[in-house]
Amino acid sequence: MAGFKEAQGDLRLESVTKTFGDFVAVDDIDLHVPRGSFFALLGPSGCGKTTTLRMIAGLEQPTSGRVLIGDTDLTGSRPYERPVNTVFQSYALFPHLTIRDNVAFGPKRRKAADAATLAADALELVQMTQFAGRKPAQLSGGQQQRVALARALVNHPEVLLLDEPLGALDLKLRREMQVELKRIQTEVGLTFIHVTHDQEEAMTMADTVAVMNKGTIEQLGAPADLYDLPRTRFVANFLGQANTGVGAIEGTDGDHLVADVLGTKVRINKARSQVHDGNVLFGVRPEKVQVSRTKPDGVGNDVKGVVRDVSFLGVATSYLVDMPSGTTWSCYEQNLDVDPIDLRPGDEVWLTWNPGHAFGVAAEDQ
Repeated sequence: MAGFKEAQGDLRLESVTKTFGDFVAVDDIDLHVPRGSFFALLGPSGCGKTTTLRMIAGLEQPTSGRVLIGDTDLTGSRPYERPVNTVFQSYALFPHLTIRDNVAFGPKRRKAADAATLAADALELVQMTQFAGRKPAQLSGGQQQRVALARALVNHPEVLLLDEPLGALDLKLRREMQVELKRIQTEVGLTFIHVTHDQEEAMTMADTVAVMNKGTIEQLGAPADLYDLPRTRFVANFLGQANTGVGAIEGTDGDHLVADVLGTKVRINKARSQVHDGNVLFGVRPEKVQVSRTKPDGVGNDVKGVVRDVSFLGVATSYLVDMPSGTTWSCYEQNLDVDPIDLRPGDEVWLTWNPGHAFGVAAEDQ
């Protein structure tokens, strides 16, 4: 159908729901992805992120709702009718064709006169020019992933979908490819939508992250904002580590809420708490907690614990500290070459944190 391929602009999902029998895979989500941005759908297996991606690609149709690029409603159109390409974890390269012919396949099929030039440019973009004459089996996994990316980019799609694209790579290569993908996206300026369950991957590359859980979007924003100020219990626990505890809000102290968390009085900045009365899930990130042998001067937000474990991580030292409440906190101290505290399991320590670094979310939220 004419018009779909030419669609340009922001990607929008409007009240999109997808059910499979009685199972609701995606539950009435709205999404607005600005043109040219790097957007990540992040969440655990079964949260609906891949189903959402497949609906954008046209591999699944919404049970209700609409998928649009710009003003063009793509709902009901076939995958090949859309200005969308997908890069899968499995690479899906043609084994009998050379790398050059794999990348030129799309332009040749649409009878582009300059198919060879387009393929050469795409291979140069992903730094694979020197391998153009080889077959896929002669390449490493990381190299095959670059070719799969070039094969998608050569079609100049309006939206490029990346479905767990780095999942099959080892950690070092995955980190290198994260940097490469971001470079390529910046260079070509296309809309990239990246599905992953890897928080680090999403936070390293994306401008905006949508955290999905049980078919809905729990929170959407810049990676640093989601990490610093989660709005739900799920986001607090899924995105990085957090020391948390459920407590009761007992009152206020100026701009702060005062809560009793498992016997410890804590203060939370009102602007950083989603609830202002009743129960609250208090949280603070491990790197925001200071560890010291003696009780520091100052007011509140300090608690005495016992070191359970010490792990040297290179740039930082990680401490696990058993708290009076029966919980165990995690703390990171950066390894600066100034007066390191030599702690051993069994040592008593004081943990302190700035109340402006703590957050509060609804306690019953899962």
